[in-house]
Amino acid sequence: MKNMIGKALLLASTLMFSITGTSCSNDDAAIPEQEKKYDMTGFAKGADVSWLTELESNGTLFYDANGKPQECMALLRDLGMNSIRLRVWVNPDGGWCGKDDVVAKAWRAQKLGMRLMIDFHYSDTWADPGKQYVPAAWKDYTFEQMKQAVADHTRDVLTALKERNIDVEWVQVGNETSDGMLWNDADGADALAVTGRASKNMANFAAYVNAGYNAVKAVYPDAKVIVHLDKGNKLSQYTWMFDGLKQHGAKWDVIGMSLYPDWITDQTWQQVSDDCLANMQTLATKYGCNVILSEIGMVWNSENAAPFLKKMVDGCKALSICEGVFYWEPETYGNLNGYDKGAFDDSGKPTVALQEAFK
Repeated sequence: MKNMIGKALLLASTLMFSITGTSCSNDDAAIPEQEKKYDMTGFAKGADVSWLTELESNGTLFYDANGKPQECMALLRDLGMNSIRLRVWVNPDGGWCGKDDVVAKAWRAQKLGMRLMIDFHYSDTWADPGKQYVPAAWKDYTFEQMKQAVADHTRDVLTALKERNIDVEWVQVGNETSDGMLWNDADGADALAVTGRASKNMANFAAYVNAGYNAVKAVYPDAKVIVHLDKGNKLSQYTWMFDGLKQHGAKWDVIGMSLYPDWITDQTWQQVSDDCLANMQTLATKYGCNVILSEIGMVWNSENAAPFLKKMVDGCKALSICEGVFYWEPETYGNLNGYDKGAFDDSGKPTVALQEAFK
């Protein structure tokens, strides 16, 4: 990230002007306002906006708190964010979140001075704790072929970004891989020999992580590689996974977490957030690495959304071992695809939670 420091403090010229005086002459001068400064350094305050180009293609617009239309990433920057996260799918329907779409969004983010996290799903579609589908083109691969495919895909996408002189600070090798990735759950020895489901073959998952890790470092030597799980409040899940990865020689630089209190029914949001913050410190000490909150969200109109988000941003920022917080798809509104955890209201304006938390 040789250009990162040079882009850390971005000076963005505004298009607003002030008119001074009430002279009877026509010589009133338009005096530009002082250029607005954006500090893009330090603790990452970010958003995953992977849906953005698809939303824009459907005519979705975004507005500031006063109702003025504004480009989404620039609006998020004005709200205090300094980083963008983008997911990558291998061969997605329609091309959304494929390589070209990712490069286009990453270019826009960099032009705004935003720092960048790339999130490889190693799938043609969603990868999460409940599903880790092998890309269609890889479905008959052997273990060695699968490792090579992970490396080649990772290198290909990152090289496309680097060729555009786009800096990448973090790279996720897998998304919410709480039981590994690239699952093959068919019966028999052949499936077991290739599956990356950790509960069946931790060694394979570790090998796939390393294939991705090495590919990242080959293109961006200074990028930090993240292994990302869900349920940041559940310590046992993390120790099981990272003990297993360590035993099998896996490499990572940062532990990534997700936290969605609405989906955790046996605890209050306060308990969930307290546990997550405590777990960050425990994991950093146990494994000798930093942590990052790769995903966070809550129902947009919940009365708890603002205090929860502020607590997590402030709490993470207070921990020297936490690199940042990323809100997942805040730009969604109107219950897009059944997702109700965006951070814009039904009129396309940022919620109070989003306006306050990242200042």
